[in-house]
Amino acid sequence: MISLHSSAIKASLYGSFPSSLRSTLSVSFSAGSLIRLPSVGKRNLSVVVSSGRDSSMSSNNVSRGSSSKVAAESFFRSVLGQMETVYLNRNPTPKSVLELVRSVDDQQLCYDHLAFRTFGIGGYGIDSLASFFLDYGYTPMDELKFPAKKLRALWFAPPNASAVPGGSGVNGPLPRVFISELLVDQMSSQTQDVIRKYTEASPNGKKYAGLSSALGTLTWEKPLSSEFEQLARESEYAAWTLVNGYALNHVTISVHRLKSHLNKIKKLNQFLEEKGIKLNSEGGVLKVSPDGGLQQSSTVADSISFKFADGVIKSIPCSYIEFAERLVLPQYQNIPESEIQESHRRDGFEVGNADKIFESTFQEQLSRRTG
Repeated sequence: MISLHSSAIKASLYGSFPSSLRSTLSVSFSAGSLIRLPSVGKRNLSVVVSSGRDSSMSSNNVSRGSSSKVAAESFFRSVLGQMETVYLNRNPTPKSVLELVRSVDDQQLCYDHLAFRTFGIGGYGIDSLASFFLDYGYTPMDELKFPAKKLRALWFAPPNASAVPGGSGVNGPLPRVFISELLVDQMSSQTQDVIRKYTEASPNGKKYAGLSSALGTLTWEKPLSSEFEQLARESEYAAWTLVNGYALNHVTISVHRLKSHLNKIKKLNQFLEEKGIKLNSEGGVLKVSPDGGLQQSSTVADSISFKFADGVIKSIPCSYIEFAERLVLPQYQNIPESEIQESHRRDGFEVGNADKIFESTFQEQLSRRTG
């Protein structure tokens, strides 16, 4: 355990946050409080078993290592749980969708992946969030490029970890993580100026990306409404990130892991549309990879009321929920269905699918929702 109990240390850490985040944290840093952070280093314990006292010491080391791993995973899932709570409190559609699916399929509901958006500038990009997941055993995988949208993304594979017995969502099998970033240096000088204005005014904010997501708080100050509009004219992704920051952009239900008839994405889409849920129609409701192995769909993002720094209140796009069905790879088609594991299914992501899923927060889709 690392204990932060010195008032000088706490004051230094507290002062590194912008005022918007400091107000949220004021209780945590009150006089006499003690913050404990779990030790989560990715050390391998090399144990040489011998006789006598050495053997006993090795056994104790293994026991302590196992206990530390359990504590670290519990902390990690707690953070994911808080991110999920903020997401569901802000977005009624994902909450309704999860309730609808559970009304039919009340067994374990698993997440395929969690997705985040970032600004690729000054350390605020993919790395700012990736470090949190890498510390807990995630592995960086493939890069995806979206030149028309001036974006890039990386996805991260989860470590092998047991799901909490009967656990759903973030307490189920650990999900993949998909983090994208805006290629800021490819934007106009006006848009770059706005993004730099807020990221450079909060130079330490990038260190607390995971904390920001869990608290639902920006690490920079609220922008002016005119700045939001400037970004929206050039990149709706940029405008979304300016006002939502590191908030969960979406969670994705693992459709093939459902136990009911909804475990086929076409049936799930039909079920949701019959319940009045608007799905993203860009490129067709169902997005299918060229190999046919990855099939995805998503809802249209919810909107929330946002008060800008100049006092203007606008409705802005928030988050949505996605659905993914990963089909069994050709080489495993002869394996009995009861023996099929996630490793037998199509992994990774597809640029063509993801490119259309991004537009779940775009105005064209949002206008369909209210039309």
